[in-house]
Parts: sequence; structure tokens; C-alpha cells
Amino acid sequence: MSVPTAPTALDMVDGIDLDGKTCVITGATSGLGRESARALAVAGAHVVLAARSPEALTDTADRIRSETPGARVSAARLDLASLAGVRAGAESIGRIAPVIDVLMNNAGVMFTPFGRTANGFEMQFGTNHLGHFELTRLLTPQLSAANGARVVILSSDGHTMADVDLDDPNWERRSYDKFLAYGASKTANILHMVELDRRLGDRGVRACCVHPGVVATSLARHMTRDDFAALNDITPARPSAETERIDVRHDFVLPDQGAATQVWAAVSPELTGVGSVYLADCRIRPELVPYAVDPDRAAQLWDLSESLCS
Repeated sequence: MSVPTAPTALDMVDGIDLDGKTCVITGATSGLGRESARALAVAGAHVVLAARSPEALTDTADRIRSETPGARVSAARLDLASLAGVRAGAESIGRIAPVIDVLMNNAGVMFTPFGRTANGFEMQFGTNHLGHFELTRLLTPQLSAANGARVVILSSDGHTMADVDLDDPNWERRSYDKFLAYGASKTANILHMVELDRRLGDRGVRACCVHPGVVATSLARHMTRDDFAALNDITPARPSAETERIDVRHDFVLPDQGAATQVWAAVSPELTGVGSVYLADCRIRPELVPYAVDPDRAAQLWDLSESLCS
């Protein structure tokens, strides 16, 4: 008896025509971002690759063009760990794409040793949340111009490990824990979705969050063998009946499979006009830990993020 194969990003665009659509992807030069870019280009979209390395951007664009003759691919340098880098990247993207149909906030860091961004933010919160928060804010005119845009935000079931400490989001008064810091940044991603969808829904901009699964990418490069063992023993901050314990040592999927849900989020007709939902395994997951979708906390985080990025 054969075991069913998990769907891939390319499976999600089968029969989908994105001619005339523009999709911007952060972290587009590796892992999930690169697989998403490949699939969206195959479907006919103009794909704008955004990442830090000019060399990696050129290499990824060339690969996509060689695999998909006629593919429309552009590139913009983007450093999410610097507000100046985010603003420069948003300016470049805005020149390339006056209308953005899909903004896929895919880039991120995971379980990093303690560090700070160029602006002094804790690295995981600053990169995973604040960098994307500011990028999305700056690209709001281009998203609104699409009259039906989607913002796809990569979160993770890791959000169950920790809520955001709104009084100390940058770990200035606490002993640093890289697991809890990652969990908090992923909770921030979901709270960003909630308030973004509330604010921009009437402009036709809908936001969703995606859990891609445990994917075999370079994101795990900071993890030791002991870290993998410790992660399996972490108790979620507030367990949910919908949250299954994952064995991170064995439950990996390949990047093209991990990217399936975020590509589905970007193109599926089932999600037209749908927002403020959390997606996993190419479906809506209805139940989340309450703190991650609390509208009051989402509004508070939005205000805090605006002040930090100003």
C-alpha cells in the first residue's frame, strides 16, 4: 500500500492563472520563499523577489527564468533587521510594483543566539515581526491599489510557546530564552494579522497566517542536538486541543511541501474575501490559543510597533 505524498507548492497552482498579478515574497532566495516564488512564476505571476543578498537574488531569478521560460521575475534588496533597509527595500519594491496582489511575508530567523537588530530590537522580534510590520505599512498603497490583495504572513505553531511581553518585547529586563523569544515573535505575527485585517479589510486587503510545518531548511542552522531534544520538552504556554506535539527530529517535510500552504493561501479561490485566519495543511485551522488572536492585544501590539518603528 502506497503512502500518500504531501502536496507541493506546484500542486497548489495547478489550473491557476496569475497572468497580470504581482506577488512580492520576502526571503525569496532560499527554502520556502524560493519554492513559493517558483510556483507563482509557473502560474504566470510577476514575482518580486526580496532578500538581503544581491548575489542570491540574481542566482534565484536566473534559476526561475531558466526553469520557466518567459517567467517575469524582478528583485529588490531588503534587510528586515534594519529599518533603513526596510524603507529602502519598500521604495524599490514600490517602483517595481505599483500594484501588489500578494505580499508574502515569508522571511524569518529562528532560535537565534541573543542579538539585536541595527535599531536595537531583539533579533527574532525585530526581524520576524517589526521588519515585516514596517514593510507592510509602507506597501499599503500598493496593496490597496490591487482591489483584492492578500497578505500572507508566515507564523508557526511555535507561537504556542510564548505570548508577546508588551512591556518588554525586546528582552531588556529578562534573561533571554531563544525558544520563548521565537514563540513570542510568531505570536506577534498572528496578532499583526488580526489587526492588519481589521484595518485594511474595507480596502480589499485581507491577511492570513500560515504554519508551514516543520520544514527542512537552513532556519534550523542555529540549533544543536541538545536544542532539538529541549524543544520537544517545552510545554506550550497555553495548550490547545488543536495543538499536536510535533517531534522536530522526525516530522520534517521538504521545502516544496512546506511551501504548499502559503502558496495555497496566495492563490486559492476558496480564500477570496477571507481574512484573519490561520492556515495549516492547506486548510483553515479554527482554534488557536486565545492570546494569539485577542483583538485588544493585537491593537496594543500595533500601537507599540508603530512607536518602535517611528
